[in-house]
Amino acid sequence: MVRFVIIGGGPAGNTAATYAARLGAEVTLVERDVIGGAAHLWDCIPSKTMIATGGAISFSRRIEGMGLMHQDAHLDIEAQRRRVKEIEAHLHDQLTTLLDSQGVRQLMGTARLTGPHSVVVETEGGTEEIEADAILLATGSRPRIPDWAHPDGVRVLTTRDAYPPPRMPDHLVVIGSGVTGVEFVHMFSSFGAKVTLIVSRQQVLPQKDPEVAAALEDALLRRSVRLFKGARAEMIETGEDGVAVHCDDGRVAKGSHALLAIGSIPNSDGLGLEAAGVQVEGGYIPINHHCQSNVAHIYAAGDVSGKLPLSSVASMQGRKIAEHIMGLHTRFHNHIDYDKAASAIFTEPEIADVGLAETEAFATGRKIRVTKVPYQATAKALINAEPPGFVKIVSDPATGVVLGGSIVGRHAAELISVLALAVTANLKVSDIVESCLVHPSLSEALAEAAE
Repeated sequence: MVRFVIIGGGPAGNTAATYAARLGAEVTLVERDVIGGAAHLWDCIPSKTMIATGGAISFSRRIEGMGLMHQDAHLDIEAQRRRVKEIEAHLHDQLTTLLDSQGVRQLMGTARLTGPHSVVVETEGGTEEIEADAILLATGSRPRIPDWAHPDGVRVLTTRDAYPPPRMPDHLVVIGSGVTGVEFVHMFSSFGAKVTLIVSRQQVLPQKDPEVAAALEDALLRRSVRLFKGARAEMIETGEDGVAVHCDDGRVAKGSHALLAIGSIPNSDGLGLEAAGVQVEGGYIPINHHCQSNVAHIYAAGDVSGKLPLSSVASMQGRKIAEHIMGLHTRFHNHIDYDKAASAIFTEPEIADVGLAETEAFATGRKIRVTKVPYQATAKALINAEPPGFVKIVSDPATGVVLGGSIVGRHAAELISVLALAVTANLKVSDIVESCLVHPSLSEALAEAAE
């Protein structure tokens, strides 16, 4: 029987554990914080819970467009805090029950490698050494804090201080305009706070399609969000009444609170990687297409692997690792194509994309066909009183194969699944056109864009 030790109980670790156990491995899962993963249950789930509440508040302000009397909703911060905790607890309990049912041994403690096949776990009850035939390192990441910032959890917050914060900000200064930053801008502006966003480059979401980023910027400006473009924060002053964020171009953003959303760093320190001969680059553990490190029986997955920092990607890595450890890769086995992973940003409008981007194709000189259809071309968008948005599909002009796409608007994270399947399965635009989709539905925009 394969002895499989997993360090880290997030999406990668718990998925690998359940799959490997089903395939007959003897699995031990070690987690120091919470089964389900700190990044998942302390970042992703709480943020999306609060965003959903913010979305409900925003919608309540637009219901006159649906023939209803307007009644403005207000946040009950204590009720929101309870709601977040209840969802976290439910998902945690659901996961531990699943692991128990698969016979996975769960240890709460801190683990480190003491050799290529040995793991030492320190728990409240003492120290235990475990021998392993295969090891998975899935320790996640933590918020990056620059030297000039000193979070106190009161005025200067990291992302993990804000689910929700001790008190609701009157004016929040968000530092960082990537995915996490813009989600926080959306969230707190929905709750009624004034928001200033520090944008280090000339567009929010610098890694995204400029047309997509522009749509979000327009929405933020309509919410009266202030954008400090081309500015890098370099100092935060705190006082009894608020904060002042100083930027490198001389501008100062003042508010009641500041929030750091400038990326994360991998949790690879303290794992004893040197003792096992595992190579590290910039804090990340490089992996091959099987998620193996330079030591063949030691794997890495999730944020610490340096691949796309998405829970969905981490879960897929965990499944593929379990299959590889148990020998299923010798049969039918597809490697993960990270370029075909779908992602979403839960702002308003919602944003989702997959595969090849229009700008990427132009940069490499690849010939593509781009088709775009606005949401308002569908009856469902008008029925929902939410016409803003569009669907864009990128395809090969010679073969019609779907190469990628972007969706901006309501339910984009759900609709992108159709394009993700098309990209993964090498389907053609004609395959989407020939599908009889529901009417009225937003998915009709996909068929229109595929024409």
